[in-house]
Amino acid sequence: MSASAPGVRLRSIGQAAVLSGPVSDVARARERARRRRLRSLALALIVLLAAISVRDALYGGPFPGVHVPSADARYLPAALLIAVLVLVLLGPLLGAGRSPHVLYRPGEIDVRFEDVRGAGTVVDEAVKTLNLFLAHKTFHEQMGGTPRRAILFEGPPGTGKTYVAKAMAAEAGVPFLFVSASAFQSMFYGQTNRKIRSYFRALRSYARNEGGAIGFIEEIDAIGGARAGMGMRSEGISGVVNELLVQLQSFDQPRLSRRVSGALVDLVNAWLPAGHQLRKHPVAPANILVVGATNRAGDLDPALLRPGRFDRRIYFDLPSRSGRREILDYYLARKAHEAELDDEQRRDALAAMTIGYSPAMLERLLDEALVWALRRGAEELSLADVQQAKMTQEVGIGQPVEYTDQERLAIAVHESGHATVAWLVGNGRKLDVLSIVKRGGALGLLLHSDTEERFTRTRDEIEALIQIAFGGMCAEEIFLGAAGSGVAADLQAATNAACQMIGSLGMGSSLISLDTADVAGGRNLVAKVLAVEHAREEVEQLLSRLKSSTLALLEQHREVVEALRDALLERHELVGEEILEVIESSLPGVRHRAEELRATS
Repeated sequence: MSASAPGVRLRSIGQAAVLSGPVSDVARARERARRRRLRSLALALIVLLAAISVRDALYGGPFPGVHVPSADARYLPAALLIAVLVLVLLGPLLGAGRSPHVLYRPGEIDVRFEDVRGAGTVVDEAVKTLNLFLAHKTFHEQMGGTPRRAILFEGPPGTGKTYVAKAMAAEAGVPFLFVSASAFQSMFYGQTNRKIRSYFRALRSYARNEGGAIGFIEEIDAIGGARAGMGMRSEGISGVVNELLVQLQSFDQPRLSRRVSGALVDLVNAWLPAGHQLRKHPVAPANILVVGATNRAGDLDPALLRPGRFDRRIYFDLPSRSGRREILDYYLARKAHEAELDDEQRRDALAAMTIGYSPAMLERLLDEALVWALRRGAEELSLADVQQAKMTQEVGIGQPVEYTDQERLAIAVHESGHATVAWLVGNGRKLDVLSIVKRGGALGLLLHSDTEERFTRTRDEIEALIQIAFGGMCAEEIFLGAAGSGVAADLQAATNAACQMIGSLGMGSSLISLDTADVAGGRNLVAKVLAVEHAREEVEQLLSRLKSSTLALLEQHREVVEALRDALLERHELVGEEILEVIESSLPGVRHRAEELRATS
């Protein structure tokens, strides 16, 4: 619908606007259904009052011959027992084919488009789809278009697919029928298909009674997976997908009353000549919008994605830095927090340190930060609580482990080596946490992140990451004489990065991408690269060169490693600015020398 159409009111949502007020086709249909129900009720009351009036006028009491049956109390226990047995035996069979959906009325949904943050493009597309749903009759009759019946929400978990679907139902003011695809599955043969039919029957009923309905199928790939062959039983994947395909085309199926009246018309027309037969009115399709959600869209059957079914796909991506800032602002406004988190730079820092977080993960992060605040006896969360929550969420809870003195020293040296190299060569990287507290399978850790959102890497940046991985091993060799077993994960990370450079990114002597090689057994890129002799030699030379340069860096900046090592042995953990304070206090002019080194490298 155009914003300039006569009588149409629009409510602005970001860059788009939602049809509102009684002018939408959904609102008109809802009002017609309400009046139809009132007329039916009035007619029933009139018939009842007329019957009572006739009875009183003619008989002055109950109609003659009408008696209320009496029951012997002795038979009541037996009757109750029989009723219970019937329910126990027939109940599971009768209920097995019921639709497993959960019904949400518009007033029960507290989500609106204003609550969807950090996904402007997705919201705009959802608003446009919703407007077609609200103005379906106008779009069809005046413009000749076919209303959109189904859309697919795809994307990683926690990115707001269910959230946006609920917002659409609340904004439209129509029933929202939520169902998990796995709830359709049944132990009884044929009941899965029956549940799907029941679900779409309920959708049609609500849509015709209230002007429209939105159905949401969570993890639709559970029932919409690709059909692999023709040898399956009809109850298997093939049969379920076939049923789903049929139901997606069933929106114009008439209700029972229309089918009964149609049968009567056909019976009468059988006795009438061709020119005088009664005419049956065409059935208007129910105004239904089916929303399917999945994070595995590639597994869906292609027939589900053809035009007329799930022909519009909306991808829910992880939020960008500005999107994360918007989401954090939204949640922090609802959670008790210290005044320091109202600072714009602090908010920007929070958005920067949560790269790769979904909206659900951001909300969970702040909830976990509140837990940390409670543990320290506070009533408001602080930036330190958020950092602790982030470390717990990503790495795990710190575990009290009694290291030997030699082992504690080795771990401190190892992590100090990582941090020193990251500070020296990691241009554009920020040191977040440096710790020798055991978390999960890690005896110590260095968390570092990009200061700016990045989607690509240069050759120098990848080599810098390899050098950071070598930092712990080289520090152990310099300060302890030899490296220990704690370097296994670092070598794995360095090897993966080097193989990526040589075998996939064309940063070696060959431009052939081994990603395209079809190897029996489906080996990964590292296995493919190491299986080729010249590629393996290039990987070895690259790793040896970067390790030598890392050794030289640490030899030149022993004071930094020693300062970080001593601080870790004393405090066990350094966070954010604490790391930089230790580095800058270790030797005057270190930062200047590091900047010169970066400029010449």
